[in-house]
Amino acid sequence: MDKQQTVICLKWGTRYGPEYVNRLYSMTKRNTGRPLRFVCITDDTSGLIPEVETRPMPEFDLPETFRYKGFRRMFLFKESLYDLKGKVLHLDLDLIVTGSIDAFFDYEPDAPYIVAENWTQPGEGIGNMSVFRYEIGALTKIWERFSADPLGMLKMYNNSQTFCSRTLGSFPMYPLEWCIGFKQSLIPRWPLNFFITPKPPQKQVKIVAFTGKPDLEDVIAGEWPTPKAWKKLYKHVRPTPWLEEIWK
Repeated sequence: MDKQQTVICLKWGTRYGPEYVNRLYSMTKRNTGRPLRFVCITDDTSGLIPEVETRPMPEFDLPETFRYKGFRRMFLFKESLYDLKGKVLHLDLDLIVTGSIDAFFDYEPDAPYIVAENWTQPGEGIGNMSVFRYEIGALTKIWERFSADPLGMLKMYNNSQTFCSRTLGSFPMYPLEWCIGFKQSLIPRWPLNFFITPKPPQKQVKIVAFTGKPDLEDVIAGEWPTPKAWKKLYKHVRPTPWLEEIWK
């Protein structure tokens, strides 16, 4: 039997409901031929299906400005993480899985850290941490640097993925075509986005990330929430029914 593969996700706050975790589990389960362990580190286990293992989100002991920032996940890089061992694949909640996740474990198998290349910064050595695999306990220098001066790191780097990338310096990345951003790759350019429905990703794509707005349910409904009315002149997405067949 193939070795078990562990996927982890994080859920804190109220932006994403339990359906995001449950559906992420279902999508990863459908897209692996190997035994799957799926773990959600969360501050609220309500509504999660039994197949999802849960571990408590660490107590919040950072300055308030970090409560909803990606920097909060830096605890992943401590020497230990509950009972997890070896290499794990981290997936954000706001994505869909459209191809085999086995490849994310098989590619560069000896690397202690490998990440999707940030599709908005190709060639700049910045990983997009929507998708990354790492070895538990192998990257403690990330945690040590961050925990020594959290506010200083926030001032120096505007997001956690840039901080991690610059702290590590060099690391392998997954092929660019494996992981794409929905807004960058699938929504037609303005003004065609008002008339043409986003098309499904091409076959080589394994993960599509929905960073920022719109969220997955917004895209299905053809809505793009924005507090500024003038942005509705160009921020628009047509209802996208094919997404319902994947995000379930």
